[in-house]
Amino acid sequence: MRRIIAIAVMAATVLYVGAQERKAQHKPYIDLRTLHYGIYIGAHLQDIDFDNIGPQIITNSDGTQQVQTVLLDADKWNPGFSVGLVADLRLGTHFNLRFTPGMHFGGKHLRFRSLGEYDEYGNEKEVTQDLKNIYVSLPLGLKFSAERFNNHRPYIYAGINALLNLTKKDQEYISLKRMDAMVELGIGCDFYLPFFKLIPELKFCYSLTNSLNKKHADELLDANTRIFANSVNRATNKMFVLTFYFE
Repeated sequence: MRRIIAIAVMAATVLYVGAQERKAQHKPYIDLRTLHYGIYIGAHLQDIDFDNIGPQIITNSDGTQQVQTVLLDADKWNPGFSVGLVADLRLGTHFNLRFTPGMHFGGKHLRFRSLGEYDEYGNEKEVTQDLKNIYVSLPLGLKFSAERFNNHRPYIYAGINALLNLTKKDQEYISLKRMDAMVELGIGCDFYLPFFKLIPELKFCYSLTNSLNKKHADELLDANTRIFANSVNRATNKMFVLTFYFE
């Protein structure tokens, strides 16, 4: 949470443009380009929400049955690294269509708790999983910019992002689907420097689909791990992304 607050404060600072006198503009005609390209680097925080199914009836090795409840949650926001390219199409004075393909390198830390089961020290039984992932990101979005003032120009952004997950471990407790789709909402500001534009942007990404691979439990060789894979029926990815574009 501290990281999120720090990023929000940074974004507010970046977007603040106080009352000031007019001064010489850098690159005064740069926004008149019909099509231009750039690169970006950034950092992100990943999280994931799960819908737990509650009590399960499991069959033991001796044929007896029992009711057991396993709760799953991602216990923290996990940092990662992002990098990619920019293609920007000018649609008008205030609107630009942006395609920003890239890659997100990160992961999620998952914690499973077995309710009513305790270890030798009297603590509730827990297992964890580091769900590493590498996403190929294909966002397409619309950028609405305010009027330029001196060498600053704030904007808002909205778009859709198609994601391809390149990482898969067959025998982990939880597995995510190869494909995902997210909606993206962001704010940013163009800073006009003498030779290029520097554009910090903060956006929130939220999955539109069920990211959970429901068939994964049937693929597990160890029957004792299937209760963990079957403990949830939906997963929803979330990300905060702080990006620096160079255009």
